[in-house]
Amino acid sequence: MSSSWGNSIRISIFGGSHTQAIGVNIEGLPAGERIEWEEILEQMARRAPGRDKTATTRKESDQPQVLCGLLDGVTTGAPLCAIIENTNQRSKDYSQLKVLPRPGHADYTAEVKYGGYQDVRGGGHFSGRLTAPLVFAGAAARQILRRRGIVIGAHVLKVAGAKTEDRPFHSTEISPELLKRLSGEYFPVIDPAARESMRESIEEARLSRDSVGGVVECAILGMPVGAGDPIFDGAENRIASIIFGIPAVKGIEFGAGFAVADSRGSENNDPMYIYEDGSVRTRTNNAGGILGGITNGMPLIFRAAFKPTPSISKEQETVDLRTREAAKLVITGRHDPCVVPRAAPAVEAAAGIAALDLLVQSRML
Repeated sequence: MSSSWGNSIRISIFGGSHTQAIGVNIEGLPAGERIEWEEILEQMARRAPGRDKTATTRKESDQPQVLCGLLDGVTTGAPLCAIIENTNQRSKDYSQLKVLPRPGHADYTAEVKYGGYQDVRGGGHFSGRLTAPLVFAGAAARQILRRRGIVIGAHVLKVAGAKTEDRPFHSTEISPELLKRLSGEYFPVIDPAARESMRESIEEARLSRDSVGGVVECAILGMPVGAGDPIFDGAENRIASIIFGIPAVKGIEFGAGFAVADSRGSENNDPMYIYEDGSVRTRTNNAGGILGGITNGMPLIFRAAFKPTPSISKEQETVDLRTREAAKLVITGRHDPCVVPRAAPAVEAAAGIAALDLLVQSRML
């Protein structure tokens, strides 16, 4: 089971939704970096369940316990390991899923791959609960990046069924203050009016015992020119690979993304010019801050698409794995009607880990 990621900065995530604890081990962090604990807790709280009707009612304090790697709040250069206790499980809600797999979930594929030995409680190692240690790791990485002038923020761009979408990031001009604001909000949006429309769609889905998906847009400001490599280890490759480690992600696009398929070269190419400080910039940013797998100094912008959570209380068609016959399934328990608001800090965290890994690998930090 592959639960590790990274080249120069390497994280290993362990545990399951209903195990005693979940956690992360982070290797490669530079020594001597102060980690502000209040900032860690702020990011953990943004992802934590039970705060809002848009999320599951399961309540977890998500208070990390550092086992090693910090001394007086400063990184030692040794692996940084932290655990987060699980304190509010209802394992009985999942007893039927070994026999009646959820449509749209990993229950069936895990049953076949692991021969029935997998932990089905709360989704086990496939659960969105595992984004908690990811957010811890990302919160630490982002503090190191911020001291180098690199700022990360994300917002909920879209929720399925909402009448209003949020405004997308401007492709070339994004203020660090905006990203700082977004990265401190539970349901981050650029335009507050869009939040209410999205909430209405999520509530409608909840009341109809259903769920909705959506899109998170993320920006990284301050990445220097030259991070990343061509072909298989480019900036897009590294970011995409860790973003797809977030459960429910089904797609990612950078810059203009799939819209480039409908454009001409004269429209898609980003005109270059010399900025007043002597740096090279582009007037547009269809490339999303990356060319040939290498950062070009423009804002790095990407969007991640999240599917609706498959755990819904509407009756669904499935199969009985014992009898090999058709069956019906109604999910009980506590589940998110929409994972997208809580996914925003996870996307920011993953982006921060990837950015730090790219810089260290490229010997730029």
